[in-house]
Amino acid sequence: MVATLTSTPPSFLPLWRRKLTTYNPTQCLGTGKEALEISSNGYIKTNTIGFPEKGISTRPGTSSTPRPPRPRRIILVRHGESEGNVDETVYTRVPDPKIDLTEKGKAEAEECGWRIREMIEKDGANDWKVYFYVSPYKRTLETLRHLGLAFERSRISGMREEPRIREQDFGNFQDREKMRLDKALRLRYGRFFYRFPNGESAADVYDRITGFRETLKADIDIGRFQPPGEQSPNVNLIIVSHGLALRVFLMRWYKWTVQQFEGLNNMGNGNLIVMQKGYGGRYSLSMHHNEEELREFGLTDEMLIDQEWQKTARIGELNYDCPMVNSFFPHFEDEGCIT
Repeated sequence: MVATLTSTPPSFLPLWRRKLTTYNPTQCLGTGKEALEISSNGYIKTNTIGFPEKGISTRPGTSSTPRPPRPRRIILVRHGESEGNVDETVYTRVPDPKIDLTEKGKAEAEECGWRIREMIEKDGANDWKVYFYVSPYKRTLETLRHLGLAFERSRISGMREEPRIREQDFGNFQDREKMRLDKALRLRYGRFFYRFPNGESAADVYDRITGFRETLKADIDIGRFQPPGEQSPNVNLIIVSHGLALRVFLMRWYKWTVQQFEGLNNMGNGNLIVMQKGYGGRYSLSMHHNEEELREFGLTDEMLIDQEWQKTARIGELNYDCPMVNSFFPHFEDEGCIT
């Protein structure tokens, strides 16, 4: 199943109020207005209860240099339709990293770029910019070139080719019939742990995505995306990659379980999913996407509840009302925990 995520305005999902019996005001800020009074552009301006990230001070009156503003969004884009998407025999004669986009795929990529620009311009900011990370495969590089037609040079603060967000390795030139058998075996074995012969499992992809996430986090913390002398909160990161790699990225970022990962659906070619900065500085899918879209992508009730928490939680906080904990331990039912 392919999930189609659109640029629907954010809608409030009152799931956390329906599912959780307790609400801890020290963990959530309550309303967007309250959050903005405390935190603008990801800065925490008061002495709060929480777990600040390493090296970042949240107490007023300290001499620590405040962090640069976090990017407003992290936008994940799957490449446009490739020749391999329409003809699997291409993999038997063309190396996976060298497979081209189709003409339809090029049009999908350009349309995606204009969708992103329209979304950003709705913020009403004049100083917005974009920064790109891209897989080194030909189909993702071509996607970025066509997506980038929507942006003039002054709007692009930079780009980086990143091998760690490449496609899952399936093992050099592929035998079509053997690949069909391997994919059938993957369903039986488990989509996350099954390793293709001479290739990778999703678990292997998880390991390299973890390294990329740490690089990305460091780039965010030092403000690598900011032009010289600027401290703008209106930078948008765009990651152009592949379906499985992007699902693994989300799994790693939000600490989803293997079972939750295996319930996700692939994004359509040239489609996107948006992680947008919430009121406390963290990134939430629910800031941009509505419940219907996220359920189509494969999010469960527990995952949706967590995304609602992410909307108002401050950087470094832990979710002590995490619904996964309640559902994992069956004996908590005796304590009145709703799972």
